[in-house]
Amino acid sequence: MEKLDLMDYLRQRPYPGRGIVLGRSADGKSAVIVYFIMGRSENSRNRIFEATEDGIRTRAFDESKMTDPSLIIYHPVRRAGRGIVVTNGDQTDTVRDYLLQGRTFAEALRTRCFEPDPPNYTPRISGLLSPDGSFKLSILKSSDGDPACNLRYFYEYDAPLAGEGRLIHTYQENADPLPSFEGEPRRVALTAPDAETLARQVWESLDRDNKVSLYVSYVNLSDRTADTVIINKHQEG
Repeated sequence: MEKLDLMDYLRQRPYPGRGIVLGRSADGKSAVIVYFIMGRSENSRNRIFEATEDGIRTRAFDESKMTDPSLIIYHPVRRAGRGIVVTNGDQTDTVRDYLLQGRTFAEALRTRCFEPDPPNYTPRISGLLSPDGSFKLSILKSSDGDPACNLRYFYEYDAPLAGEGRLIHTYQENADPLPSFEGEPRRVALTAPDAETLARQVWESLDRDNKVSLYVSYVNLSDRTADTVIINKHQEG
């Protein structure tokens, strides 16, 4: 699979939706986590990321403008033991709870399906970063927009190479209805030396009108310390 320039890939897509990147830093010392959200509606755009004790959560920037929190308020990133779960919905909690019970990432996601938001039926994308830097990704989506069939895809990366990662996002293109992501997670280059640099590069590459919030973390594989950056459009400057 061709290794893509992550920034070029994002610049060419005005609305990839929500996205996850997991991988390894260029020096091989850190695991890399990227999670971003975008929005076309006022309700979706009215959000920020907020740090929590074990990760981050989304919350309304202006509570008076929130109309339906059901699919947009959740914990995108949570620690589960020594692992880190990152998803685009409340399946973060499902995965975390299963892992703490000694069960698996796949078992947790077999209890879930795509989001109930016709006609898009937004896919649920999920990732699990292990302490050794290996990771898993998954997408649960409808069959070409038909809610009668739920498709489950799981990908495992046992030995990520330094300077690269895998990107998965919710929408293939900006259309109506929004078509689900197709194919395998994209192989992308991760050349930034730290979380701050990568965060700025990704943020500048996301569509100016549609981007909402971004989370980037470099997790040191030796001591588990994390260099983390959060950017919210509503709080820039």
